[in-house]
Amino acid sequence: MPRIFRSAQDIHAAVGQPLGESPWTRITQHQVNQFANATGDHQWLHVDPERAAQGPYGACIAHGYLTLALVNQFLPELVTVEGMKFGVNYGCDKVRFPAPVRVGARVRGVGELIRAEPLQGGVQSVVRMTVEIEGEAKPACVAETISRYYF
Repeated sequence: MPRIFRSAQDIHAAVGQPLGESPWTRITQHQVNQFANATGDHQWLHVDPERAAQGPYGACIAHGYLTLALVNQFLPELVTVEGMKFGVNYGCDKVRFPAPVRVGARVRGVGELIRAEPLQGGVQSVVRMTVEIEGEAKPACVAETISRYYF
């Protein structure tokens, strides 16, 4: 169940707090192929299961930017902002991809509100999103996501 914020003050008050974990989602070859088609990145590590089986990871892996894009799915599963006029994705800071995600693996997002800054009519929040891989020690992605909410 997402954490609900109803004002800029609620967001400021939650800085330093964990936002929880999203449900697990499985990475499929179909999803990876669709991402390859959308971006034009058809490297064999992503789209050729036979060749990738002989490669360094033993299977096809998701694109790093696909893993980052999943943050767009995970963040609303962790946070709901009510009563705002509108919100915008402002970008990311410090994006890293510590471990590959093999096709078939399950991933989830874990969030922590690390900063909030006042804006005219709203607030800018920075949430550190860690994309965990089920059963793996290292995360797939760590990114500081920046969102702006106007009330």
